[in-house]
Amino acid sequence: MTNKNRRKKGKIILFAVMIILAASGLYAYSIYQDIFKRNVSQDAYLYIHTGSDYEDLINSLNSLNVVTDIRTFEQTAKLKNFSEKVYPGKYFLEKGMTNNELINMLRSGKQKPVKLTFNNIETIEEFSGKISQFIEADSVEIYELLTDNAILEKYQFSRINIISLFIPNTYEFYWNTSAEKFIEKMYQEYSNFWTDERLKKAQSLNLTKQEVATLASIVQAEQREHSSEKPRIAGLYINRLRRGMMLQSDPTLIFASGDFSKKRVLNRDKEIDSPYNTYKYTGLPPGPINMPEISSIDAVLNYEKNEFIFMCAKENFSGYHNFSVNAKQHGIYARRYQDALNRKKIWK
Repeated sequence: MTNKNRRKKGKIILFAVMIILAASGLYAYSIYQDIFKRNVSQDAYLYIHTGSDYEDLINSLNSLNVVTDIRTFEQTAKLKNFSEKVYPGKYFLEKGMTNNELINMLRSGKQKPVKLTFNNIETIEEFSGKISQFIEADSVEIYELLTDNAILEKYQFSRINIISLFIPNTYEFYWNTSAEKFIEKMYQEYSNFWTDERLKKAQSLNLTKQEVATLASIVQAEQREHSSEKPRIAGLYINRLRRGMMLQSDPTLIFASGDFSKKRVLNRDKEIDSPYNTYKYTGLPPGPINMPEISSIDAVLNYEKNEFIFMCAKENFSGYHNFSVNAKQHGIYARRYQDALNRKKIWK
């Protein structure tokens, strides 16, 4: 081969190499662009259910319709070996996220915690429905666990007082929390709440934690608007307990009747045969009539020392009460309130 031919062949090889390198470079650049492409069109939450696989994830992303180019997402996922392990949870997809950022978040399981707040709860059924709005477990699953004898025995509660296990507040959970893990965490919170100081105060009242919760639930039902009045109401009921008097709390009658819409308790309601009828039976009812809040529990533990044994809602419907030490004065206040109810035509 002549030198001229060798030079010509060398140029052809060099040119071919340059073409290959250029093509490789363009391909590499294209892949780079796909990996770091901003591919989320708007803020959204992605829910990945427990047991989901990679195909389920892709279907969820398609349904959510915020990943603008699912092809480049899947291509990047393949390059980053993201297909074997999909972590369940609630993930925040931020507008402008790249494929790389999105896949890194999903494969690390870096989900956003859920802020779960509950209060003003009357029953376990209502509570189960409320919690299911925040975590993956559904209301039936939560309710069944809270009425399961094995669970009740494990945490030393019964069906009639299990509601007092839950201290109304704001808590953080991951969305994919199971019903079992939710109850376990709530028991930890319950144990933390009942400090040595609170336990000593309960003992000084000769009440168990569950009995404190029961009395607190009555205090709460009597006063939902003005927490400052709760210690006085607690003091009144403690006076009655210590004197062996019936508590005669209207909210317990409402609970016994099962009609939570009642606005006025009538004499016939006082004849309901129920252990929750505190006009018929002395002492505390068998369990709480609602889920008592911290302010209600602490009102019992730090009750106001007073001589009151009667109370009646004020006739101006301010949410406050008139308190009395004798039946005569209470009768005056009660007639005023009954007249006010009549004027407003509130008959039941």
